Amino acid sequence: MTTPAIQNDLSYYRRSLSRQRIDESPTQHGTTLPLMPADDMPVTAELANCMSLYYAQATPMLRVLSDSTSRFVSEHKEVDVQQTTETLGTMAQVCQKMLETTGLIARYQREETQLFVLRVMVGLVILYDHVHPVGAFVKASDVDVKGCVKVLKEQPTSQSEGLLNALRYTTKHLNDESTPKQIKTLLAA
Repeated sequence: MTTPAIQNDLSYYRRSLSRQRIDESPTQHGTTLPLMPADDMPVTAELANCMSLYYAQATPMLRVLSDSTSRFVSEHKEVDVQQTTETLGTMAQVCQKMLETTGLIARYQREETQLFVLRVMVGLVILYDHVHPVGAFVKASDVDVKGCVKVLKEQPTSQSEGLLNALRYTTKHLNDESTPKQIKTLLAA
């Protein structure tokens, strides 16, 4: 996430809930100070804790998606991991070609479309890296990671830096020994 505001707001809310519980505890005279009952709270303490753990991830939705996909592929043996990763790799390559081809870029009616395709491409690379047993960075991968990174680096820094950071910090196999040094150098900050 680019701003920690949600996480900070949840932390403040959780601290407020804790203070309220302390304030509601019986005083030495045996009475309690009536505040908002726990049943009327819009978000319970338990839900706030779960939300806090969810938003603590750098890319929470992508993390849930990659965990769910990995779990689905491992639990359903009839679904071939190779087919799944090949599909993800093909989709990433399509996004990459869409961004490399100036004729296609010219067809976009809105700039947001190009940004969306960039995000989808990076998300697919990360998802592929989490689902495939050896990851997206090996030479035999279905994803042209080097080409994807080059496409990202051709974009303005304001659009690409967060996506490059997502590749640097949310991939599973980037720091493996099997990752070529050229890719590690290309992604080095």
